[in-house]
Order: sequence, then C-alpha cells, then structure tokens
Amino acid sequence: MRALVIVDIQNDFCPGGALAVPGGDEVIEPTNKLATAFDCIVQTQDWHPQDHLSFASNHAGKEPYETIEMNYGEQVLWPDHCVQGTKGAEFHPDLDTFASQLIVRKGFRKHIDSYSAFFENDNETVTGLHGYLQERGVDELFVVGLATDFCVKWTVLDGLKLGYNVHLVEDAVRGIDIEGSVDAAMQEMKNAGVVLTHSNKLI
Repeated sequence: MRALVIVDIQNDFCPGGALAVPGGDEVIEPTNKLATAFDCIVQTQDWHPQDHLSFASNHAGKEPYETIEMNYGEQVLWPDHCVQGTKGAEFHPDLDTFASQLIVRKGFRKHIDSYSAFFENDNETVTGLHGYLQERGVDELFVVGLATDFCVKWTVLDGLKLGYNVHLVEDAVRGIDIEGSVDAAMQEMKNAGVVLTHSNKLI
C-alpha cells in the first residue's frame, strides 16, 4: 500500500513567512493533485513552543543560521517559526487538507528539534508515524513538501532506513539551500536509494 507524506507545508515556510523557502508555495498545486490518487495521506506540522532551543532568539549573541552543539549533535539555529497556535504554524490556506487522515506534530519538545517525520533529531525519540503506517499496511512512501534539504531529506532517509520504498516527488519539493545544501541533500537521498519521480507520473 502507498502513502503520500506531506511535509510541513505551513505559512512560515512559504513566501512571506518567518522561514520562507524560496518558491515554497509552488509545491501546493502538485500536492493537491496528488492527494486525489492516494488512499493513505499523512501530513507533518512543525509545532514549536516559543522557548524552543532551536530558535536563535533563545541564545544570547547568536544569529539565525549559526550552529551550536546540542547533546544530540550540531543544531542549526533558526528564526522563530511555526510557534504553536500562531498563523505561521498553520497549514497554507491553499493546501487541501480535507483528505489527510493523520497530522503528525513535531518539534514540540523544547530541548530537541525535529526534522524527520519519523524521529526527532536525537534519532531515538519517535513521532509515532512508523507505527501508524505499519498498522495501515503501508510499504511505499511518496514524499512532498518543505524543505528539501532539511525535513524532507530526513523523512526520506529515515523512511529508507525503516524499510520503506521511498519516492521523492521532485516537482512537489523545494529547499532552503544554505551553501549548496539542496544539491548535497539530493545526492545523499539518491545514494541512500530514493526513487525520483514527478507528480504527472502518479496522477
């Protein structure tokens, strides 16, 4: 069984948002079309408390996109984004969420960031998505959303590690691209075994 995994298509990651991905809203049209072709559809939602330790504003003297060491490794410091209950944390209004059956909120623990739909950044704390997909009998994932070089990449890599056949829908993802991070992420996903596809092939 196939599942469509829609990663973080939220206002703060789209143009005008606090952590806007260039062209982020361009993923919405192909994603909405894809939703008609899947029986299992899940979404992820960044859901940070205001005092989240991945925010540069919570570290004196630090600026967005600097890095610090956390107990789970290197952490990029971000502008405040997707704060619980704010407009920025809401799904983009043009995204059709009607057909989605599960929303996985991540990054709600103050002390740990969460990129992957499956694990928080310690690679141990689970989100519950894997168990849900197993119960649904899913073995094949089609990943769309934001951003290619962070939450999409880690969702793809963890999905592959967990034994899923994972497809990346190239026209339905966009990246932040910090010093070539999109190209690096694409190469890393290819090396791990992701299958690249296009929404037109799936509809």
